[in-house]
Amino acid sequence: MAGHARTIDVHAHALPMPLLEYLAARGYADLSEADAGVVVIHPMISGAAKGARIPLPTEQYVAAERLAAMDAVQVDLQAVSAPPFVFASLAEDEDLVLDVTRRSNDALRDFVADSGGRLVALGTIPIGTSGGAAEAARCLDELGMAGLTVGTFGMGRELDDPVNEPVWELISERRAFCFVHPSRASAPSRMSDYYLVQLLGYPAETALAASRLIFGGVLDRYDPVLCLAHGGGCLAGVTPRLDLGWERKREARTVLNPPSSYLRRFLYDTAVFDSDTLRRLIEAVSADNVLLGTDAPFDLADVAAQETIRSLGLPSEAEEAILGGNARRRLVEASVPGFVPGSRLGGGHG
Repeated sequence: MAGHARTIDVHAHALPMPLLEYLAARGYADLSEADAGVVVIHPMISGAAKGARIPLPTEQYVAAERLAAMDAVQVDLQAVSAPPFVFASLAEDEDLVLDVTRRSNDALRDFVADSGGRLVALGTIPIGTSGGAAEAARCLDELGMAGLTVGTFGMGRELDDPVNEPVWELISERRAFCFVHPSRASAPSRMSDYYLVQLLGYPAETALAASRLIFGGVLDRYDPVLCLAHGGGCLAGVTPRLDLGWERKREARTVLNPPSSYLRRFLYDTAVFDSDTLRRLIEAVSADNVLLGTDAPFDLADVAAQETIRSLGLPSEAEEAILGGNARRRLVEASVPGFVPGSRLGGGHG
């Protein structure tokens, strides 16, 4: 199915029940409202406000329900990642972070196993830990995952912290697709009301993480395949200001080229929820760098993503690339040994 997928969603999540039960047994999750479609996870694990109600529709943990939901919106294949609510981004115990991450990856591998190839897994990298690169390699080599995902903060460290150098080296050498998802918000106490941690904090967090990758020189030292969630958050909108700072402030002249020159070094999903915003993103970074992403099955999912893409009136080649071609080339083809474009596996337009 992977090679025949015309529509590939690179931004989809799962919360397998074995992982949630493990967290609940240790007091890190409350499953008392699971039947009502809600779970509460400790802020240290979730990065969300205390008591935040996290949506838990059955598609999060029942693969058959996920496939039915995909059929309803005509998605052929999903690259499924754990949501940031189980990244343990605010934990300070490295052993805990590594344990949660490994269990999460094992559970996700099992979740996608019986999907007939319609679900592929993106393994979580425990960023900020000394074991990040080792777990990334385990996901690719032992668990057979199609790619990886990474939060924007971990163990009190930013993405450009030296502890993460082995991660960037590994995924660059392997050309592994890596989905970058915001995993916390700066000053969360100021955004504890109105679910602003997600609504406002996440887009700002993605821009912050990407800016640190740029100004920290990570993209000069390595060439990772990084796809930014939610269309890069507010990154494209603030880039002119980043460029101005690079020009005028000595502290920001840490790289040879202006920040705007790095925009096309990233990939971006389409989860921006507005046709005008999506059009501007495509104009800024090109259709070759934009991939279908819905954030399913959360309540903030883009349920009309394909309609929005098709409403733009793009050339057919660009539209097909965004709907699936770019993901097929960056994710599916790169992760399947012996993939031959045009073969039964790589048909693409079956």
